[in-house]
Amino acid sequence: METRSLGNSDIQISPVLMGTWQAGKRMWVGIEDADTIKAIRAAFESGITTIDTAEVYGEGHSEQVVAEALSDVRDQAVYATKVFANHLKYDQVIEACDRSLKNLKTDYIDLYQIHWPCGAFNSELVPIEETMRALNDLKQQGKIRAIGVSNFSRAQLEEASQYGRIDSLQPPYSLFWRYVETDAVPYCVENNISILAYSPLAQGLLTGKFGPGHTFDSADNRAKNKLFQGENYERAQTALDKLRPIAERHQFTLANLALAWLIAQPQANAIAGARNAEQSVQNAQATEVKLSAEELQEIDAIGRIVTDQLANEGPVMWSWG
Repeated sequence: METRSLGNSDIQISPVLMGTWQAGKRMWVGIEDADTIKAIRAAFESGITTIDTAEVYGEGHSEQVVAEALSDVRDQAVYATKVFANHLKYDQVIEACDRSLKNLKTDYIDLYQIHWPCGAFNSELVPIEETMRALNDLKQQGKIRAIGVSNFSRAQLEEASQYGRIDSLQPPYSLFWRYVETDAVPYCVENNISILAYSPLAQGLLTGKFGPGHTFDSADNRAKNKLFQGENYERAQTALDKLRPIAERHQFTLANLALAWLIAQPQANAIAGARNAEQSVQNAQATEVKLSAEELQEIDAIGRIVTDQLANEGPVMWSWG
């Protein structure tokens, strides 16, 4: 799999990354560590060398699972993890990083990201200058190689960039959720900031495996996802029906098509989760899909059946609260 540069850093990432929110188990159902470890390993062996995790995913459990899966090939893998919104004071960032290093059984983190801006989830307000000072110090010490942010708006990204180099932005971004295109994408293109799209398959909706009338267990975070509710869900089914012939023409899955469309967008890379090894291998195959300019436009137009109706929904995909 061809790799890409992460922002202005010397880090090479795979265009499809392995996402490990589910590895933490919290807010997911039916997840087993043994399956997750096999999924991470299969992703790596298929060329997905970049693994994204976070301290908050199962309070460190996801990071520990990543270490179990990849410790013997650590030097060939790229680890991206995140500090949560409640740990953004200077000392808290340093402590959180040390915890993540321990969980990941490594002495450096390739990409260390602010998971949510301060104030999110009722967290304390901390000046971004203070948080960035901690991140810059960690970078200088060699504990982290690059700094990224997640769930930041363009304005927040611009402010953070005043205090140090930001090499990546991690927003929710898929064919069915495109808020970031009207907000931060132009700034990322202008400043060579890599976009690491999370939920690139709209939490499984773009795989086509959830048909009309599907409902989720209330413990599953997708039960609160706006895309799975009411008319949004019906419009998504209409769009999927129009996407199927394109996927069939290439003899690829709907998921491959959605990932291939996304990684063809400016600066965009896709963080795709997997519950088992088979899904990991399928995710890696998306990099082999070659779409023409006409097909990309056709797919784009089909996606707008869903996204044009979401223009006023804002950046957050879930109805939490």
